[in-house]
Amino acid sequence: MLHEGTLYEMIGGADTVRDVVEKFYPKVQANPLIGPLFPDDIRPVMDKQYMFLSQFFGGPALYSDEYGHPMMRARHLPFPITPERAQAWLNCMAAALQETEIPDHLKQLMLDRLAGPANHFINSDPS
Repeated sequence: MLHEGTLYEMIGGADTVRDVVEKFYPKVQANPLIGPLFPDDIRPVMDKQYMFLSQFFGGPALYSDEYGHPMMRARHLPFPITPERAQAWLNCMAAALQETEIPDHLKQLMLDRLAGPANHFINSDPS
């Protein structure tokens, strides 16, 4: 049973979100389906992801405060996102979460919440 508070608070806040992001992006870069979609200098992407996930999970509105409304689907339109790439992204996130000190039920809740947007970003057929 979940106690009161946001998911952001329940997982441990800023430090945990940063930890997830730090574990996630090496997996993304190594993934042959999605790694090539990302720039070599991944640090700015990581910073934006940290801000977005903080906000997405109920923490401070870091992303919106810096960049305005997330409009994530529009921001992802320039990239060919297939169902396989969306799943690869989710698999990388699942692997990163497995390496964190977050209770399993919260890891699953995080993945469930991320699956909607990941699939919403699909804009290309498999090739």
